[in-house]
Amino acid sequence: MESLAGVSVVVVGGGIGGLSTACYLADAGADVRVIEKNEQVGGRASRLEKDGFTFDMGPSWYLMPDVFERFFSYFDRTPSDYYELTQLDPHYRIFFKDGDRVDITPDLERTKTVFEEYETGAGDTLERYLEKSRENYEVGMKHFVYEDRERLRDYIDLDVARQARGLSLLGSMQGHVEGYFDHPKLQQIMQYTLVFLGGSPTNTPALYNLMSHVDFNLGVWYPDGGIGAVVDGITDLGRELGVEYETGRPATEIKGRTGGFEIETPAGPVRSDLVVSNTDYAHAEQELLTPERRGYDADYWDERTYAPSAFLLYLGVEGDVDELAHHTLVLPTDWNQHFEHIFEDPRWPDDPAYYLCVSSKTDDSVAPEGHSALFVLVPIAPGLEDTPQLREQYRDMILEDIATNTGTDLRDRIVLEERFCIEDFASRYNSYEGTALGLAHTLRQTSLFRPPHRSKEVDGLYFVGGDTTPGIGVPMCLISGDLTAEKVLEDHGGGLQP
Repeated sequence: MESLAGVSVVVVGGGIGGLSTACYLADAGADVRVIEKNEQVGGRASRLEKDGFTFDMGPSWYLMPDVFERFFSYFDRTPSDYYELTQLDPHYRIFFKDGDRVDITPDLERTKTVFEEYETGAGDTLERYLEKSRENYEVGMKHFVYEDRERLRDYIDLDVARQARGLSLLGSMQGHVEGYFDHPKLQQIMQYTLVFLGGSPTNTPALYNLMSHVDFNLGVWYPDGGIGAVVDGITDLGRELGVEYETGRPATEIKGRTGGFEIETPAGPVRSDLVVSNTDYAHAEQELLTPERRGYDADYWDERTYAPSAFLLYLGVEGDVDELAHHTLVLPTDWNQHFEHIFEDPRWPDDPAYYLCVSSKTDDSVAPEGHSALFVLVPIAPGLEDTPQLREQYRDMILEDIATNTGTDLRDRIVLEERFCIEDFASRYNSYEGTALGLAHTLRQTSLFRPPHRSKEVDGLYFVGGDTTPGIGVPMCLISGDLTAEKVLEDHGGGLQP
């Protein structure tokens, strides 16, 4: 068995991808140290705790439970060794801004009935759609997500062609969904998951209809304690494997190569044989590496399509919020303009789609007795002007919109309020233009078209996280840790070469 015994590795950045890689490399025998800029690990999956309230600051949906099971099983553990799961019912609630309300539940027959109410025959169509989605998920995960095909020739293979036959590889999600459903609200229900991929119906490949299998068939879950509990679980696993963690230590430059790296920090250099960067890819290349050590120039990053940023309100409120579910979506009946204001004509949207997470619906520990903990997330274009005045105006507009469209008026009940937006994403996570997620999953930024796990210029430097394959989201970043560790083992599993 390949071993990294005696090899030292520093992981720069303690996001999900970095924590995952650290576990795999430590298990292979490496001496692994994670250094993290912020006061806690987790990256965008940070936790905000204040006045008895606890909020997941970023990811809040526990999807693709099979990915977490696979990760922990590699180390002879299970998720339940670290946290307990509750399946949500409803999975989520949708308020359309014309007064319609829809609950999507674990009961598929009930969901089919809901679809029939909008369009005759849509219930049976949903079954056909989900069968295709299941096929795409099973084939796609096995042959294209867990396997990192980083070169074009990796696809010019009879076995790959056979596996790809029948997958929805071409076209957009908009065209794919329109082939099944005519009613615009049903189309929106089948496409809302694109917010997790950082795309729009028109720029996201049809392959991502596999997310409907994730949603309708695999279910939506809640880990007790929130996604922060998952971060704790992965961190605890790493500690059991020998990983060391140091928070409050930002990297300012990465020097050296295999066997002789120096990571500069305000507290002095950190030395290692190998480095894995879990900072945003653009930040690592443009800020931590000198020009001759970069795989891409500034024009490359300027020309990419980025996932949205977000305007976030973290709210502690008195009393219950009966009208809201744990996960609630509020959607305009025509959401094309919302996506246009993110991708084509960047501006603060006038009639936004947005998401509310009320974790206290499921978890009593996240709010004081008699109170509710919730946050509001409005996707907006990265790089927009972000001022206190704009935040105040948008805050008032969104709270009024919530009251109008969900029947929940929070304005006179708020006892705790924190805001987070573009400038915060840029400063806290070093994210390009303040994107909340990184590189969007457009056709030209999927699979081999995403930046590689190996540095193109620096031997011994590797990358992990949402900008690499397989992409955005907690499950995908967990898998990216596996893929990056595989690259390290391929290169150095027999030890470091002089």
